[in-house]
Amino acid sequence: MNLNISNLIESYKNKTLTPTQLVEDILKRSEEFSDHNIWIHQLSMQELKPYLDNLETKNIDDLPLYGVPFAIKDNINLAGIPTTAACPAFEHTPEQSAFVVQQLINAGAIPMGKTNLDQFATGLVGTRSPEPWGACKNSFNKEYISGGSSAGSSVSVALGLVSFSLGTDTAGSGRVPASFNNLVGLKPSIGLLSMTGVLPACRSLDCVSIFALTTDDANKVLEQAAVYDINDQYARPVPFDNNIRQYGLPNQSFTFAVPKADQLDFFGNDSAQALFEESVLKMQSIGGIKQEVDFSIFLDAAILLYEGPWIAERYAAIEEMITKQPEALLPVINTIIGSGKDKTASDAFKAEYQMQTYRAKAKQLLSEFDFLMTPTAGTIYTIDQVNAEPIKMNSNMGYYTNYMNLLDCACVAVPAGFLDNGLPWGISLVSTAMKDRKLLSYANKWQQFNNINPGNLPAPLVPTAVGDISFSESIPVIVCGAHLEGLALNWQLTERGATLQEKTKSAKAYRMFVIEGQQERPGMIRDDKAGNVIDIEIWQVPKAEFGSFVAGIPQPLGIGKVETGDGRWLPGFICEGFAVEGAREIGQLGGWRQYLSS
Repeated sequence: MNLNISNLIESYKNKTLTPTQLVEDILKRSEEFSDHNIWIHQLSMQELKPYLDNLETKNIDDLPLYGVPFAIKDNINLAGIPTTAACPAFEHTPEQSAFVVQQLINAGAIPMGKTNLDQFATGLVGTRSPEPWGACKNSFNKEYISGGSSAGSSVSVALGLVSFSLGTDTAGSGRVPASFNNLVGLKPSIGLLSMTGVLPACRSLDCVSIFALTTDDANKVLEQAAVYDINDQYARPVPFDNNIRQYGLPNQSFTFAVPKADQLDFFGNDSAQALFEESVLKMQSIGGIKQEVDFSIFLDAAILLYEGPWIAERYAAIEEMITKQPEALLPVINTIIGSGKDKTASDAFKAEYQMQTYRAKAKQLLSEFDFLMTPTAGTIYTIDQVNAEPIKMNSNMGYYTNYMNLLDCACVAVPAGFLDNGLPWGISLVSTAMKDRKLLSYANKWQQFNNINPGNLPAPLVPTAVGDISFSESIPVIVCGAHLEGLALNWQLTERGATLQEKTKSAKAYRMFVIEGQQERPGMIRDDKAGNVIDIEIWQVPKAEFGSFVAGIPQPLGIGKVETGDGRWLPGFICEGFAVEGAREIGQLGGWRQYLSS
């Protein structure tokens, strides 16, 4: 069954499928995959009935996720269902669902169950889950790790048991499992999805993440999930530049960066290295302009996640249990989290000062291109390999992921192909916070180009349902008077960080007049019959500064659309028609500079 969201909604509207039929089929098929250890608690038909009954009273057109099944990592609360974090002694039953879960239910989604994870979300392998659950197994080959800590969440999507799932991501838990199970893994900007009702790992760094078959589906889920929660102390609202209107299929060339060759590490996996090199060539073939960057800032920051004082946040999250019931934790979890006990406040401040330096440098670096492209993970291991060296192998998994939240980045992991061993492998697209939709758009372009069937499913990739989109951090503004380079008001552009793009000419369709006042200004109006060619400049104004620039323009001038000589219509200075009545006409001179020198 094709669980792509748009396909499900269409099937419901055509009455070829009902939500009840769907969940009955899912429960039946789940039995086939019981040895993958996906679920900690899969809801029964009796537990699912209230959600199904609720849909019967609703209009499908009013609910964007009507009847769409989803899974929830078991450190995220679902009302009336136990939360364990893969620790039996921690089990408790919340009365309320996590804020983000409730948003999805309100949109019509059906929670199918709570999924297996590395205990207390501490791990990137998916093997750190005790009995009665055990290691979660890869959706393609059960001898291999699923990736973690959001292990069951990823495998449930890959095997077609849900349309999407929620994970959490502090160090890579929403991206590594996506890579190993052929999925899209969205690690949103910190604060975009509420953490209310989610057991923290590192509270200042945690994110709820989304696993989906396609970027279109991830975008639809993000739209419903990214609701501002005033009760989440780290919540951030979605800015206009990052809302659903900013998602599409990019239609222009773009720039991307990759780490220097000697900073890449595939841990002896030649197949992964070859696939990454192939992916770089593919990214160039779809319009990408590549550059190499020094990746050391990101690697240095990553070290501090587990070797620095942030491990004390994990300790604080389960302090009562680790101090009173240490035997309830797996030994490897006890070792890792227990190391946070002796971290001091001075350790935290020293590390934070260093991290602020890294953040500033990373932000500057990432601003120079559209995204950074890296492997999601350098290699993949069997479950036996990880069990033999649990800490070392887990650490290798985080080489390309651990820095992400420390540096306040957003990321989308997306499938890139298959290794020689037949297992899926992926790349990650990275940028600064609140570039989620931009990254999803480029991941969409990549996914459509590669056309890889998502998950471990026979259903082909669905063609994207969105249109073309372009991205820019600035707005072009045509100036023709005192804002020209070197003239009296040019500071209003330069002090806002605007840069001169080009000196050019207008279409032969404009008349220019001298507007008298305290200071002479040019007034340019369009006249297709009696117009002239006027010298103009195009300046790129940062989006954040555009509003204040326009607000300061005095009447009768304003910003409208001006045609260039080569046919472009761009924002630029125009004048109200009434202001030129009786004014001196100077357009025949060719521009404001010519008037000033005449």
